[in-house]
Amino acid sequence: MTERSVRHMRHERGAALKETGGRMDMRVLVLLILLLMCGLVSLFSASYYTFQDSGDAYAKVRQQLAGIALGTAALTACSRIPYRFYRRPWVILSLLAGSAALLALVLIPGIGVLANGSRRWLNLAGMSFQPSEFAKFAMIVYMANALCNKGERVRRFFTGLLPVLLVPGVMFLMILEQPNLSTAGSILIVAFVMVAVAGARVHHLGVLGLGGMALGLYYAWSEPYRRERLLSFRDPFAQMSDEGYQLSQSLIAFGSGGLFGMGLGQGRQKTAYLPYPESDFIFASIAEDFGLVGCLCVVALFLAFVYAGLRVALRCPDRFGSLLAAGITAMIGVQAFLNMGVVVGILPTTGLPLPFFSAGGTSVAIFMAAVGVLLN
Repeated sequence: MTERSVRHMRHERGAALKETGGRMDMRVLVLLILLLMCGLVSLFSASYYTFQDSGDAYAKVRQQLAGIALGTAALTACSRIPYRFYRRPWVILSLLAGSAALLALVLIPGIGVLANGSRRWLNLAGMSFQPSEFAKFAMIVYMANALCNKGERVRRFFTGLLPVLLVPGVMFLMILEQPNLSTAGSILIVAFVMVAVAGARVHHLGVLGLGGMALGLYYAWSEPYRRERLLSFRDPFAQMSDEGYQLSQSLIAFGSGGLFGMGLGQGRQKTAYLPYPESDFIFASIAEDFGLVGCLCVVALFLAFVYAGLRVALRCPDRFGSLLAAGITAMIGVQAFLNMGVVVGILPTTGLPLPFFSAGGTSVAIFMAAVGVLLN
């Protein structure tokens, strides 16, 4: 490469930095605001009926607004921190060590909050949160840096690709102990997307995909209750009194909503039949209240957000920033797809919230902080 061509490349890189420096992608910010607004309306519609127990029809919405306020502060801070800050070794090690410590704490009886047979939450100062949400972001930062350092060596399977996947693999196993297969699986899927973006060979990706599917099937088949849940989504109404109950009620909600829905708060499934209408199955509540049109609007918002996030990744002037932006976008897009896929019955039933919609103040705050990095 000639000296002239090197100077030309440096000039282009400087121009790209000048073009992107100090400016946020307003598409991402506007779409985030729209998702949050739609999420608050949907959450109120899915949870207002609980005033009969709590005396406050806005209880869930107030909690979500507290999370959004915390998330706004985190988003503002993260959008002002140069994203290259996250490439510093001590930052990456701190994120990974903090994630490992929190994931270990949640497994300890008496510290981790036990609910529905799983230990997924920690309760600190009256606020509960899932350490796995923080671990997702830590994994993305680590993967972006590791893949950037590997460069072309990521095309080598044993010396390039497998060592990078060691950290996501450990996180997968720790989250699986909770047990939380859906979140653990989403971490592997996002890691898979990032190595694909980094330029891994197609046949290596095929081997990893087959290996992941085999591992997931083995885990799902190893216990009778997991095996029943895996098979129930094929014909949930045949097991409506058991493992197929959740999906059956979800599909009934979709059928009741029809094309335009029953109206804000008018859906009946959430009042006595649909489980977790404010969290895992909020998309089914949206379907009953706002119909197919409302569901398509939500899907369109997520697709537009993913497009805007990938646009940021493509326009980023360096490889680390591109991989970081792609990972954050994939984290939100993959989780939205998995949640919607479960609710409509194309995926086995698992507990995974819909980003920016499902109730959970700390979850929405962490997602907003990640979007702050994307905005930077």
